[in-house]
Amino acid sequence: MSVNKPARKASSRPRRPPDPFGGQARSVDLLWGERARPTRGPRPGLSAESIARAAIAVADAEGLDAASMQRVAAELGFTTMALYRHVPGKDELVDLMVDTCLGPPPALAAVQGWRDRLTAWARALWAVFHRHPWSLAATGRLRVMGPLELAWADAALAALADTGLPAHERHRAFLVVLGHVRSAAQFSVGSSRARGLSGPQWAAATAALVERDPARFPALHAVLAAGGTGTGSGDGLEFGLGVVLDGIAALVARGTRAQR
Repeated sequence: MSVNKPARKASSRPRRPPDPFGGQARSVDLLWGERARPTRGPRPGLSAESIARAAIAVADAEGLDAASMQRVAAELGFTTMALYRHVPGKDELVDLMVDTCLGPPPALAAVQGWRDRLTAWARALWAVFHRHPWSLAATGRLRVMGPLELAWADAALAALADTGLPAHERHRAFLVVLGHVRSAAQFSVGSSRARGLSGPQWAAATAALVERDPARFPALHAVLAAGGTGTGSGDGLEFGLGVVLDGIAALVARGTRAQR
């Protein structure tokens, strides 16, 4: 024997729209919202910007892991709880650090030609990664971006605006340039900091290992013997950037021919 239960009435509450920020609304509020100064607090002088800049100084000197809320509070002479009145937590602090350390993108309006504009953009981003090596790890995941970081992306895409490339190719070209800058900076900065080897030291160590048995690594031995490793601070960026830009130029030329 069964008992028929009365049907539930449909809820009259409106459904919440899907969260476009993937649960990162606190970062959105911090990066994009109005950062009103709290009316209560231990003493004036603390702000989200001052917290971010203190955290950047710690991370520049000791790495991202060292820039904890507790450490930053100590550097500023405040309690940790005082920081939480301005920044919700470490994840949000890192997002704010990234946007702050990037600053505005380079001014490219006066630079002639898409190639020179993208070159200037790439070199400027390369310089940021070298000034703030921790930012490579901090930007290595998909996340909500702040207004300054998005302005960098916008500047790169604007540099390609007069190429005649369709929108999807401009976007992909931007991503390839960005990927090369990140990869070159990671090799130049990240690897040397992690292992304690500079570029020239790495080349010397590799050459010493290959010299033990040159017949086993003939192609590598030939390159090293000719001094072809290119260990200067900008070598990894400039060569690869030139190759990438040559590829974009080929796309532009192909599109130009197709329009004739």
